Amino acid sequence: MNVSVVVCAYDPDQYGDLEEAVESVLDQTYGDVEVVVVIDGSDELHEQVRSEYGETEGVIVHCNESNLGLSRSRNAGVERSSGDVVAFLDDDAVARPDWIEQLVDTYDRRDAVAAGGKMAPRWVAGEPSWLPPEFYWLVGVTHSGFAEEEREVRNTFGSNISFKREVFEEIGGFDPDLGRHADRQIQGEETEFAARMHDAFGERVWYNPDAVVEHKVFEYRTDPAWLLKRAFWQGYSKRVLSELIDDPGGNEGAFLSHLILVGLPRYGRGVALDRSATSAKRGLFAVVLTAAVGLGYLYALVL
Repeated sequence: MNVSVVVCAYDPDQYGDLEEAVESVLDQTYGDVEVVVVIDGSDELHEQVRSEYGETEGVIVHCNESNLGLSRSRNAGVERSSGDVVAFLDDDAVARPDWIEQLVDTYDRRDAVAAGGKMAPRWVAGEPSWLPPEFYWLVGVTHSGFAEEEREVRNTFGSNISFKREVFEEIGGFDPDLGRHADRQIQGEETEFAARMHDAFGERVWYNPDAVVEHKVFEYRTDPAWLLKRAFWQGYSKRVLSELIDDPGGNEGAFLSHLILVGLPRYGRGVALDRSATSAKRGLFAVVLTAAVGLGYLYALVL
């Protein structure tokens, strides 16, 4: 089974991160891997990547004529890939050496049509003690309350998800109206895609927690104001997705149950028994972030 990994990028200032992402794929323990680097309309970044990897075996470099957004860029990467499986990695993430090996093992053992893994944090500026682990999903990290064991889930994070080529051949690509593009904040293109896959194949994404990708959490992503804005637009996106798919709340339902039944009581005990300031801050921020998600959902509802 050969695997293509699509990595999309657009910011020349993040070339160093993109390079580390590409190198992490080239250094995989699994041998039959190609990397498809899609530059989203930046001639400067394209020149940097072409200069470094243009002659590298197993690396395909493509540049969009203009900035088309993440979904269209991923679709462009799929079109130029040749693997039996197409995986996706963000340009600010680093795959652990056995990432592809673990994904392929999942395909073999589960006869899967899609597989994904765990997003682990790489705290560039240090881990904020006040951020509840239940909300790590806001910074692109697998959160407390998500699946801990190998099982089928609606979808995993877009920076650690893969599909057999036959899925794209059957249902097409990612919805171009979803995904990051300029100031557009609607996300969840992998969620909508996985829902269409389920409708067509009757199967979901197999989650393997041992298939690990590390996501860089830069300093700006731990700013409370940034997190509140992010939570708001995530709520907005969830409302948009609820109009597109029949099962928009699969992962969110488990998350809310964990937050209410496990997270908040744990923070409450920390305050009552240990008088822990960290528990108090986490509990308070959990409530505020939940409210921000709710406001974003309501905002989309009334538009």
